[in-house]
Amino acid sequence: MIQILMYHRVGHFPGRVKAHGALYCHLPRFRAQMTLFRVLGYTVISLDDAVAGLRGDKALPPRPLVLTFDDAYVDFLENAAPVLKAHGYPATVYAVSSLIGSTSLWDAGVGPEPAPLMDAAQLREVRDMGFTIGSHSKSHLRLAQQDEACIAREMTDSKSALEDLLGQRVDHFCYPYGSHDLRSMEAAAAAGYLSGTTCERAAAIPSNDLLALPRKAVSRGDDVFGVAWKLLTKNAPKRPLLHRAG
Repeated sequence: MIQILMYHRVGHFPGRVKAHGALYCHLPRFRAQMTLFRVLGYTVISLDDAVAGLRGDKALPPRPLVLTFDDAYVDFLENAAPVLKAHGYPATVYAVSSLIGSTSLWDAGVGPEPAPLMDAAQLREVRDMGFTIGSHSKSHLRLAQQDEACIAREMTDSKSALEDLLGQRVDHFCYPYGSHDLRSMEAAAAAGYLSGTTCERAAAIPSNDLLALPRKAVSRGDDVFGVAWKLLTKNAPKRPLLHRAG
């Protein structure tokens, strides 16, 4: 069983957040959470090692834990990365390929104020720090609501753009908004991704489809006790997880 946590922004967000709390993690709480994992006996591993472990190709340590960060905000580099490096923790950052160096425009008018996303140089810096860069699609669309041609473009175009930018393979995909169906999973497989992460809340187990891995969201209101509770409980999904035939 592998715990996969989902973060978005990490920074200074004191006071109340009226909505979209899952997009924020206050930096002091983030620091405390990173210390908590070691206290509780978790070993933070890379997504590559998690996939190999779920396949049965590699032995996993006790209490394996994967850290993922959606959208590739600039504040990952500014705030999260130094804390992760201090602990020696790997992490995966998912970038939206057509919005590199822009802002989270998908939030405009429907959510929080759009925030800065890392540019090409910053993504390369994150790569050079040892973190994994994955794809969060080309345009941050709800893929389960798109036609198959659009889904395929979102998968393949983002993969090729990020690989050109980074000069290395991009093996991991994250479905924007967690929106996925069997068509998008098949498209991810056809594009050559090894894993796909969702917003379904559960622990990942070997019987999961690697292209529909569950994660647990860390929200603005989660202190160390809340994160510990999420890690130690809520391991079974609320509904059956999608799985491709065979």
